[in-house]
Formats: sequence, C-alpha cells, structure tokens
Amino acid sequence: MRWGRRLPVRRIVCLVPFALVVAWTFGNWSLVASGVGRLGAADPGWLVMGGVLTGLCWVAASCVRQGTIVERLPAGRLLASQFAAGAANHLLPVGLGAHVVTLRFLRGCGIPLGRSTAALALYTLVEAVARVALLAGLVMAFPGALRLHELLPPGQALLAVASAVSGVIALVGAVLFTVRRLREIVAGFLRTALTDARTLHAMPVRTLALWGGAFAFPLLQSGVLVCVAFALGLSLPWAYIVIAHLTARMAAGLIPAPGGIGSVEPALAVSLMTAGAPLVVATATVIGFRFLTVWLPLLPGVAVLAVLVRRRIL
Repeated sequence: MRWGRRLPVRRIVCLVPFALVVAWTFGNWSLVASGVGRLGAADPGWLVMGGVLTGLCWVAASCVRQGTIVERLPAGRLLASQFAAGAANHLLPVGLGAHVVTLRFLRGCGIPLGRSTAALALYTLVEAVARVALLAGLVMAFPGALRLHELLPPGQALLAVASAVSGVIALVGAVLFTVRRLREIVAGFLRTALTDARTLHAMPVRTLALWGGAFAFPLLQSGVLVCVAFALGLSLPWAYIVIAHLTARMAAGLIPAPGGIGSVEPALAVSLMTAGAPLVVATATVIGFRFLTVWLPLLPGVAVLAVLVRRRIL
C-alpha cells in the first residue's frame, strides 16, 4: 500500500504520450520519410505560409473553446491546452484525446463537470454546423468543383448506411425510453447545455469567438492544404481544393481513427483527384499536408501536454 502511494504516477502519465508517439512513428516511418522527402522539393515560401496557417488553427480552436464558456479563461494556458489537445487527438480515436484534455483543463479552471461537458457538446455541434455550412456554400458557388456522383456510394450501399444510422437512432431512443435514470441524466444535461447556449449567445463577445472560430478553423485547415498544393505545383483553383478538403474531412469523420490517421489520407487523395488533380501530385499534396498538420507538431504537442500534466494544469 505504501509502495503504491510512493509510485510516481504523474511522472509515469507524462511519459506515456511520448511512448505512444515513438510507437506511432516507427509504425508509420515510411509515411514520415515520404513526407519529408516530398516537402524538400517544394516551394519553401508556400510551405512557410502553410506552417503559419497551421499555427493559427490552434488560435481558432482556442477561440471556439472560449466561446463555449461564460467565464473568461486564461488565454495562454487555453492556447497551450489546445496545442496539447491537438497532439492527444492523434493518439486516441474519435477526437477523444482532445476532449479529455479540454475537459481536464476546464475542470482545472473551476468549471463544474456538467457545464464542462455541455461546453464540449456545444463545441462539437458548432464545429459540425460550420463545416456543413461552408461546404454547402462553396458547392453552390462552385458547382463544378467536385463530381459528387463519383464520390457517392452505390444505391444499395447508401441504403445500408441509412438503415444502420436509423437503427442506431432507434436503439438509443428505446434505451432512453426504457431506462428512467439514464433519461433523467440526459434530460438534465440537455437543460444545462441549452441554458449555457442561451447565455452565451446573449454575449456578443462569446458569440463572435464561438462562431468566428468555428468558421475560421476549417478554413485555416483548408488553407494549409491549398499552400501545400501550390508549393507542389498543383494547378487547381483554391476553391476546388478547399471543397475537396471539407468533403474529405466529413467522409473521414465516419471512421473512428485517431486523428483521422489512415482515413483522412485516402479520402483527401480521392477528393483531390475527383477535383482534377493527377494521382502523383494529389498523393504528394496529402503527404505534405499531413506532415505539416500532424507529424511535425506531434512531438512538441506531446511535450506541452507532459508539462501541463506535471504542473497540474491538466
């Protein structure tokens, strides 16, 4: 018992992310090496711009997080937590890593568990609405950007997906209707979430941070892809590349892979080729994009995560 108390649990937790990064790097070494090689022959000016936009993505994410909370959060720690959350997001599936880091950060700032959870739900909802709205607006403005009939699954596959989604919704509804305690918990959560959402939208500064950041984040991410594409000489209009990125991210979101690794890459390549990019250039663009947004900031992000854990900020 005494030995368990003396065990340096916090130090061990700090080292776990580094071990995961090392394991992931060795498992994906060919992709990392390919990314470095491709970027070495690209236009450095466009790559620097892509790196700047990558950094601004964390600023946009911080704005959205602040927009989900009434209280003012410490700006420096909030930005550091989102940088660390980006690294954690590539180590755990379905965005779980980023949500866990943010939840720990909000709890450390004194936000109650119910409101912290509601803030995470609002963040997810607003981000999804912004992505769909951007994609719909750009597709209407540039109808020839994607040949959507080539991306849609066959009729039977589409019917199977719709049936599966309907089945899941029906199952959740049946469980909530049957289990009273669970129904009460969900109802209480929804009341808290709706109350906070109404309060936040009555504050112009929070509303601007929430929705401004939600729209800026996917645009900045798409801008990184545009910069890499131009650096590699891809001759496509910027709007086509942005639409390809938004479409691919939505498609890859259906697969619960950590950070979209293994799902974003093929989806992005297919979207770019559908927009008119040659196979070789599309593949190189995807590798370069993932190198800038995932592989390059991964180790620094894990280092920040370890520091935040050690200082008990998380």
